[in-house]
Amino acid sequence: MVKPNNSKSARERFNISKLAIEFSWLTIGFWLAVTVAGILAFSSLKYALFPDITFPVVVVNAQAPLSTALDTETKLTKPIEQRLKSLTGLEDIRSSTYPGQTAVSLSFVVGTNLESSTRQVETALKQLQLTKGAKYQTIPLNLNESAAISYAIESPAKNLQDLTKIAKDQIVTAIAKLPGVLKVSLLGAPVSQPPQLSANTASLPTGGATRVRFNGKEALAFQVIKRGSANTLEVVSRVEQEVQKLRSTLNDVKLTLAATQAEYIRQATKSTIDSLIEAVLLSVVVIFPFLWNWRATLISALAIPTSMLATAIVMAIFGFNLETITLLALALVIGSIVDDAIVDVENIMRHIDDGETPRQAALIATNEIGLTVTAATFTAVAVFLPIGLMGGVIGQFFKPFGITVSAAMLASLLVARTLSPVLSIYWLQPKSSGSRRREGMLWVRFAQSYRDLLQWSLHHRAIVIGLAVLSFVVGIALIPLIPKGFIPKLDRGEFNITYTAPLPSFPVGDERLRATGAVPNAQVSIPNPLADSEEVAKKLEAVVRTSPAVETVFTTVGSREGEPNKGVLYVKLKSDRSIKTAELQDQFRANLPKLPGVTTSVEDIQFVDTGGQKPLQVSLRGDDLNALSQAAKDIKEQLVKLPGFADVTVTGEANKNDTVFHIERLNNQRVAYISANLGQNLSLGNATDQVVAEAQKIMPPGVALNLGGDSARLGEVFGSFGTTLALSALCIVVVLIWLFKGWVDPVVIGVSLPLALVGAMLALLITKSDFGMISLIGFVFLLGISNKNAILIVDYINQLREAGLERTEAILKAGPVRLRPIMMTTAATILGMVPIALGLGAGSELRSPMAVAIAGGLVSSTILSLIVVPVVYAILDDWFPRYRNR
Repeated sequence: MVKPNNSKSARERFNISKLAIEFSWLTIGFWLAVTVAGILAFSSLKYALFPDITFPVVVVNAQAPLSTALDTETKLTKPIEQRLKSLTGLEDIRSSTYPGQTAVSLSFVVGTNLESSTRQVETALKQLQLTKGAKYQTIPLNLNESAAISYAIESPAKNLQDLTKIAKDQIVTAIAKLPGVLKVSLLGAPVSQPPQLSANTASLPTGGATRVRFNGKEALAFQVIKRGSANTLEVVSRVEQEVQKLRSTLNDVKLTLAATQAEYIRQATKSTIDSLIEAVLLSVVVIFPFLWNWRATLISALAIPTSMLATAIVMAIFGFNLETITLLALALVIGSIVDDAIVDVENIMRHIDDGETPRQAALIATNEIGLTVTAATFTAVAVFLPIGLMGGVIGQFFKPFGITVSAAMLASLLVARTLSPVLSIYWLQPKSSGSRRREGMLWVRFAQSYRDLLQWSLHHRAIVIGLAVLSFVVGIALIPLIPKGFIPKLDRGEFNITYTAPLPSFPVGDERLRATGAVPNAQVSIPNPLADSEEVAKKLEAVVRTSPAVETVFTTVGSREGEPNKGVLYVKLKSDRSIKTAELQDQFRANLPKLPGVTTSVEDIQFVDTGGQKPLQVSLRGDDLNALSQAAKDIKEQLVKLPGFADVTVTGEANKNDTVFHIERLNNQRVAYISANLGQNLSLGNATDQVVAEAQKIMPPGVALNLGGDSARLGEVFGSFGTTLALSALCIVVVLIWLFKGWVDPVVIGVSLPLALVGAMLALLITKSDFGMISLIGFVFLLGISNKNAILIVDYINQLREAGLERTEAILKAGPVRLRPIMMTTAATILGMVPIALGLGAGSELRSPMAVAIAGGLVSSTILSLIVVPVVYAILDDWFPRYRNR
């Protein structure tokens, strides 16, 4: 049984509005100071595509005079792995072993300091005794140290030798000095010395030599690698300014933008900001028809910029950027920011309509609504804070989201409890003699219809509860029908075509060549793998450049790691194209020439370069190399027959019976990797299910299947969010029990949460949106805001019953009174989602699923909770009566 005194004391405890009104000029002064500080903080925030996440990787490259891959694995790879497997913070240890050489790649937990990880590795290796003649090199890799921008260097009057000298002397030196630039790589420069021959014929080191082609012609290029801590847009902007200066000083030299991610980042952030501004306008516009008072509308609307600027201060303190996730958080929270102010101002206006002066109305209304608004906001924050505490890559990715949303909601609560009532006493006018507000008759009829429906529902509880349960079951049943994905495929207008050509073999018969690495008597011709690789690139370019949607093709032949047989074609599409990126990718997969021994892959630009992994990757684990290789090839043969699987590759294909060229290992066990890109009509979840099904038919005894790539991340996402949702629900219950001093009301309020499921699932199904990382964050957001309506109703029913009303009478009065603020806040939030849900502008594929899930869930939870919550309240009150004789 809840005592009225307890409720009253809680209400008084959360009524800071009384102090704010009493010291009104101090309140206004405080918010003016916050506004100024917020403007300064906002101007200091940087633009980016995604949050800054550190992916620390340390690679150990080792060589030894060993003739077979099996010997190398036993004497080089395994000892290194054994020595390093227990390092602090180590997440994965991968290795690729070839005759005489191995590369061991150590991935540390996201956020781990790269320098300390490298020192750990070096210290551990110093204590290791390797086979005679073995040498190793430790290479720290910060995956954030990525290529920010590349320019092609061309000249109609100068040859490559002359261009190389100009590039080294004037261009590279000027760009390398710029802040945020780690290094500038000159690509395509002629190599003066011939390639060195190795006793190991499986590889031909070329000293990192490359050739560059731009739009079908031979060229030079320079590539700017940014520092891991540097902001991409800032570095690119500085480079662009320096290039402008160089263009004015260099004669007969043309510098053309060849590749950059900055353009897409700018477009994506601009589109998100546009959606944010549109959300603000729509949220404000929807208030006026409900209030029919421009002063009240202005007071409510002021909560948005004020809360936003307060949030910018928190973002600056935490070092967040204005990137897709934080901008999305701000755009989604618009409706919720204005909610608190709407509820307060609407309640003040209701009391003014009842004849109170603005000051009296503000004091009474804020005392009446204070606990409700506070409870609603605290429960929402209780949902989002666990997101900020999630671990792993997913946690790092969404920490800015959770903290930004929590900060915005707490700021909006403070605005609604202090600034809004103070402005109301100065700006709102006392009720004049005459009629009520213009919407009076229309609203009265609507409210009466709702009251009649509510009364019917209280007399037909079983039907109402049955419908609620049915809607929840339908929501659950829809889940398998929605495609599961990791991150939605973006129509970026750019992608890579990578290829691997076969390395040339030496003429057979001269064993001295193999033994010594020397060319005797100049009788044996030296193969030129870079030239052969360039011929492959030309054939691929010829097909790519025939497409009318293609603007530029920037080709790099050979890699800086010394692999001349590999190349990348960066394809930039025209902005006014009529075809989607994914559609064109599928066309190229079908039309690219099938060259002997050449494997091609049409790949999306990765958000973070994690080593060229394809979206779908599985690994087969086992000790028998032949069984692994055969199983991998058998699975590949099945996958290439299935629609949607593209560029399927397996490792270990070159291993034939007793001849082993290549051994892959993962976490101290032999593996064979199967990788694939996905066509536009195949979701990651469905693709993963198909691979697992095919593998189970084929895999021999002793071979096991593990998921990798985005497939593994998808499982991690669902696992992390399952835990987070459970923790968030627990936080909601704890906060509500603390605020309402009992468990019955929290249970009633909690009923509104599952009612959101059916609307969210229907919305995803209708719009064909993926059920993945982005839509899941929408579900968490929905969990945070869908209980607000239930809190508004339940708290007011309790207030009326404390005042002496009988239960049914209290329910039938509380419902219609709270109907208008509920409709206003829901309409404001849903309309705020519309610009994001429509999916317009760059990066819209990321934003849309989240907004669609939230809007759909809000519709169903609002409609159902207006009826179901009062009915559940009545049922539980029968079982656990709290107000005797009422």
